[in-house]
Amino acid sequence: MRTRILFRALVPLARPGGGVAVVTNGTPLWLQDTAWSQALRGCLEQWFGQKPTRTCGTDDPSRRRYRDSLAAAGFEVSETSVDYTDELDLDQIVGGVYSALPVDKLPAPDRRPLFAEQIRRTLEQHQPFTEHVRVAVLIGRIGDGAGRSTSAGQRKR
Repeated sequence: MRTRILFRALVPLARPGGGVAVVTNGTPLWLQDTAWSQALRGCLEQWFGQKPTRTCGTDDPSRRRYRDSLAAAGFEVSETSVDYTDELDLDQIVGGVYSALPVDKLPAPDRRPLFAEQIRRTLEQHQPFTEHVRVAVLIGRIGDGAGRSTSAGQRKR
């Protein structure tokens, strides 16, 4: 995602006091500090032939880039977070892996059942699958009139 371009394009679309939120939903399943996550990481490394290191934009450097891009576009930026703990089942873990993989990394459709089965077999012995999640939310708000131009079709407030 090209955040600098995106956030600048959003400024004229938001009314004064409105804005945008960037939500990052916890550490990826394969990077958590649990036995089942470590086993998942090993399974993915074996399948793909390389260590899974993608953070899906949830890491501190990514969040700083989002914050800087929002501020550069003219948003007033604040941050909040929500923490929770959940217990996942095997289907949720497989689905979470699928949803986090880039399209070009997804196993071919005919290999997906084998991929899912390999994850299930690897993790079966590591139950329960407890996940501690920090949902971080960057909030970019538009101040009254900040960075906005008024065209003939826009109302002034």
